[in-house]
Amino acid sequence: MKRITRNRKLTAEEAAKYKKIREQVANELPELIERHYERMTAQEQLQDLLIALKTAREAKGLSLADVTERTGMDRSAMSKLETGQRPNPTMETLARYAEAVGKRLVISLADSLQAEPTPKA
Repeated sequence: MKRITRNRKLTAEEAAKYKKIREQVANELPELIERHYERMTAQEQLQDLLIALKTAREAKGLSLADVTERTGMDRSAMSKLETGQRPNPTMETLARYAEAVGKRLVISLADSLQAEPTPKA
């Protein structure tokens, strides 16, 4: 990141404005970082699920063509799902894939890692 230098001093009003912005960023940054880590954890869990589906498919001796036939879904879509090239599959897609390999999709709800949001005034 390129640092910006000024040829003049900031006015008191400008300095106050920038100070307020820096304080706001400092206050919000920990929550933003925490939310980022929660999303990353969710993505890792999805990747684990996709690996488990592929493992179940292989354990049953099924090819992608077999899964395509059982689900009615496109073979390339199945391949992209397994390789992570389709980052946001629908619940329907996951449930159909699971059923095709003799599994069922189970969804659970857990408490958030971040604190309860505080009401804004």
